[in-house]
Amino acid sequence: MATASVSFKSREDHRKQLELEEARKAGLAPAEVDEDGKEINPHIPQYMSSAPWYLNADKPSLKHQRNWKSDPNYTKSWYDRGAKLFQANKYRKGACENCGAMTHDKKSCMERPRSVGAKWTNINIAPDEKVESFELDYDGKRDRWNGYDPSTYTRVIADYEAREEARKKYLKEQQLKKLEEKDGEDGVENAASEEDEEDGLKIDEAKVDESAQMDFAKVEKRVRTTGGGSTGTVRNLRIREDTAKYLLNLDVNSAYYDPKTRSMREDPLPDADPNDKFYVGDNQNRLSGQALEFKQLNIHAWEAFEKGQDIHMQAAPSQAELLFKSFQIKKEKLKSENKDKIMEKYGNAASEEPIPRELLLGQSEREIEYDRTGRIIKGQDVALPKSKYEEDVFINNHTTVWGSWWKDHQWGYKCCKQTIKNSYCTGLAGIEAAEASADLMKTNMARKEAAEDEPVRHEEKRLATWGTDVPNDLVLDKKLLDEALKKEGARRKEEMDERKRKYNVKWNDEVTAEDMEAYRMKRIHHDDPMKDFLR
Repeated sequence: MATASVSFKSREDHRKQLELEEARKAGLAPAEVDEDGKEINPHIPQYMSSAPWYLNADKPSLKHQRNWKSDPNYTKSWYDRGAKLFQANKYRKGACENCGAMTHDKKSCMERPRSVGAKWTNINIAPDEKVESFELDYDGKRDRWNGYDPSTYTRVIADYEAREEARKKYLKEQQLKKLEEKDGEDGVENAASEEDEEDGLKIDEAKVDESAQMDFAKVEKRVRTTGGGSTGTVRNLRIREDTAKYLLNLDVNSAYYDPKTRSMREDPLPDADPNDKFYVGDNQNRLSGQALEFKQLNIHAWEAFEKGQDIHMQAAPSQAELLFKSFQIKKEKLKSENKDKIMEKYGNAASEEPIPRELLLGQSEREIEYDRTGRIIKGQDVALPKSKYEEDVFINNHTTVWGSWWKDHQWGYKCCKQTIKNSYCTGLAGIEAAEASADLMKTNMARKEAAEDEPVRHEEKRLATWGTDVPNDLVLDKKLLDEALKKEGARRKEEMDERKRKYNVKWNDEVTAEDMEAYRMKRIHHDDPMKDFLR
C-alpha cells in the first residue's frame, strides 16, 4: 500500500492489489512492512502513504512523512564572542596592517586607526580572533535569543539591588537624624507633631519582617490570565473549594461555557432560589451597575461621530462624557417642554376630577323593565352619550350619512348609492339611472368584444413583378419573354467579365413587361440557399 513509485499494472494485478489491501484492513492478511522492519498501518490513506516520484523510493516506507530533510550538520550553537586564539610578538606577512591580527585585513579592522600601523612599528600586535562558521537550521536562523547569555542579566539585578540598598540606608539615616533632633528638643510641647513626622518617615520594613516581605514577593507559580502575565503568588488564586461555573449544571442543554474566554453568559441555574445562588451568569455584570451607562455613552459617541461631530470615545473620553451629559440635559429639557405643551393643549386628566361612574362604565342603578317586544314598561330609557363630534347631520337633501354604503372598495351614501362625497342626493331616480347606465355599459362592452373576435377581411391586390398593380388584361408573350431572358443573361455575363464590354454601348430606356419578368427571374436573392446555381 505504501509504495512510492506508481508503475504500470495490469487489470488483474490491480484487482489483486485491491483485494490484498482490503484483507489487510480486515486483519486477514499481515500488515505491510517498511524497509526498517516496522509495520505500516493499512488504514493510512494512499495520498499519505505514497511517496513523491522524485524520491525514487523502491520499497514501501513512510520516511517521506517524517522530517527526512533534517541534516545532522545543522547546529544551534552560536559564536564565541570575544574569544582570542594566538597572541603574536611581531608582525606576520598577510596580517592586518593596522593591528597585526591575521584574521582580517586593514579594511575590515574594527580597531581605532593608528597613526603608524603595527606593520611598521611591530609593537602592540593584536591577538587573532576566533572565526567560526555555522550551518544553522530553519529554527536556528529565526531564534531571536540564539547566543544570548542569561548570566548578563545579573548585572541588571545587581543594579536594582544596589539602588534598593542605597534607599534603605538613606531612610535609616533620615530616621536617626530625626530621632536625635527629637531628643534635643522639649518632648512635652512638640510630642504630637513629632509623632506625625515619625509616622510619615516609617518604612514598610518596620511593619513587616524583612524575611516575610521577601517571601511575599516571591512568585511561586505563574498563572495565565486573560490579560497575560502572572497574578503574583499562588495565594492570590481563588479558593479551591469554590465550584467552577461549568460544574454548576451538567446538563448539555444548559448555559453555554466558552473555555477560551472562561465566560458563561446565561444563568446556569435559572430555576434555583436567587438567595442561594452566588453566580447568575456574566450577563448580570453586563446589565447592571455602570455597564449600561458606559454602553449608552459609546452608542452616543458613535451616533454623534456619524452625524459629523468630532468626537471619539477612546481618543478623548472626557470630552465624550461631557457631551453625553449635556445631551441628556437637553433631552430632558425638551421632553419636559413637549409634555407641558401637550398638557396645556389637551389638559391633564390625572389632575382633574374623576369621571362619573355612569360615563366611565356605562352603568347605573336605575331599574328599567321591558316587555317581550322590547318596549319599556317601567322606567326611563338610557340616553346614549354622544361624542364631541356632530352626528346624524344630513346635507344636500341626503337621508343618510356619508359612509353608510360600501361597494367596490368605495364609501358612499345609502339613500342614492353615490360614491362622491358632498354630492346632491338624487334619490331613487339616481339609483335607476345608475343601474341603466351600468347595463348600457355592459352591453357596449359585449358588442365590442364580439366585433373584435371577427377577423377583418382585406381586399387582395395583384401586384406586378415590378411593384405596381397588375392590370386585368396583362398577357406576357412567351417568345418575347425568352428573348428578354437571353438578353438578361448576356448582360449579367458582361457585368461579370469586363473584357467582353464593348467600346460603344447602346442604351435603351424602354422597359417592357417581359423585360421586368426576365429581371425578376434572373435576380439573385441573398437569402436563397440555391443562389450559387442561378448564374
